[in-house]
Amino acid sequence: MMYRDGHQGKSWPWVAVGALLAATVYQLHSQGRIWWCACGKLNLWAGDIWSAHNSQHVFDPYSFTHVLHGIVFYGIMARLFARMSFAWRLCLAIGLEAAWEVFENTPFIIQRYREATIGLGYEGDSIVNSMADILCCVIGFILARQLGLRWSLVLFVVTEGVLLFWVRDNLTLNILMLIYPIDTIKSWQMVH
Repeated sequence: MMYRDGHQGKSWPWVAVGALLAATVYQLHSQGRIWWCACGKLNLWAGDIWSAHNSQHVFDPYSFTHVLHGIVFYGIMARLFARMSFAWRLCLAIGLEAAWEVFENTPFIIQRYREATIGLGYEGDSIVNSMADILCCVIGFILARQLGLRWSLVLFVVTEGVLLFWVRDNLTLNILMLIYPIDTIKSWQMVH
């Protein structure tokens, strides 16, 4: 369909992204998520995963796992939806990441993190942190497009390795421990 300005609806994916982000913020706020850290400061980085600042400021070590979400989403969507435009695939990835951010901040998942993972004092993400996590997913999605499969896999493995040695956690362990906690792994992770 041709529009008056000559564009063929190229803005619709971005309208959808805006609506998704607005709905995500609304839902997170409705769930009782705070805008940013209760300390009142809005820091760009909070590097200590053991502090009350984790997941409360803009970025933290777990931001890198959200970059990995984007890489995985790109790989899956490039195969499943090869004929779909990049903008719509990105919109779909943002929708999936936004859905995870909402689900991750439900009482069920927050309690699961506290019981099964190293997130003993996890209170959920601030809204600012959730939006930054979605941004990190977008960065991963775009990186995967630019890097291609081989280099995306290299980036994935290197990131997982760095996180494993840096904070004793990564995307793989996070998923494993959330679904099927292993006491030996949790004990190893708790040494900091």
